[in-house]
Amino acid sequence: MKTRSAILALLASVALAWSGGAAAQAASAPAPAPAASAPAKAKKVNPNLPYSEKGADTCLGCHDEEADSLTFTTAGVFKTRHAHRGDARGPFGPGKLQCEACHGPAGRHAADGKEIDTINSLKANSKLPVEKRNEPCLDCHQGNARTAWHAGAHDRERLACTDCHRLHVERDAVLAKTSEPEVCLRCHNKQRADFQKASSHPVRHGRMGCSDCHSAHGSASASTLNKPTVNQTCYSCHADKRGPLLWEHAPVAEDCTLCHSSHGSVRAALLTKSPPLLCQQCHSVAGHPAVARTGAALPGGAGGGQIFLLAGSCTNCHSQVHGSNHPAGAKLMR
Repeated sequence: MKTRSAILALLASVALAWSGGAAAQAASAPAPAPAASAPAKAKKVNPNLPYSEKGADTCLGCHDEEADSLTFTTAGVFKTRHAHRGDARGPFGPGKLQCEACHGPAGRHAADGKEIDTINSLKANSKLPVEKRNEPCLDCHQGNARTAWHAGAHDRERLACTDCHRLHVERDAVLAKTSEPEVCLRCHNKQRADFQKASSHPVRHGRMGCSDCHSAHGSASASTLNKPTVNQTCYSCHADKRGPLLWEHAPVAEDCTLCHSSHGSVRAALLTKSPPLLCQQCHSVAGHPAVARTGAALPGGAGGGQIFLLAGSCTNCHSQVHGSNHPAGAKLMR
């Protein structure tokens, strides 16, 4: 019995010694190294070209005063109707996309400013076709004068809206009568020369603009006129020539440009030819209109008929050349 108790005590002491040694070994063993942290994920750009996180605030982080030039200021757009926050139709209206409403999603451009081809810069050097450059403008500016844009000469010539309009300026030059012609005449060089002639419409004096006669956004009329015909366009100002008249002059009722040049002429009253040559294009059947007039009829010459060459020529007598309401005005002389 004593032997059995001694054996049990011996086994218990051995077990205690073993467990203590294992615990000490575990305590002295170095702690396992923590697992290496996962590498940070590279910032990826959504191939679907996401919108920027903060809208205009993101854009203004780079496009600030230091990015301005003599002809362009980023802040200029905030002085235009486009940036009115109270205008629900404007790009800065409630719930609208601000800069990206016109320039398109700019998330990728904001991530890397060199990616300019990912936005619609609206500039002439953009790689986007004209149709895509014009798309943001035509999405809002529809109807009224722009109804015939796709039937107009400017669209056929593949002009972009920003070729004429400036968005980031307080006053767009093409919208003011005094500065509008300079924008148009950058392309229309022949008309620029005509307006410098002795007889011309007062465009260069700031009293008329090109849009007084023409619709830049297209028209169903010839030469993109505002009115259906040339005569109706002219009558907008020259109402006294409209009639009806008792005695009409046929070319007046037909087409003003049969006798007059629209933009300018070296002859008085914008005439296409000097009288009597102008009148003799039609009036040459018989009588004095049929006589060929030469320099011999001028003062000092041997020929007669000076009245047909000097001063108003034919209108020296036929003064009512645009028509007459006088009962005896059949010859347009009164």
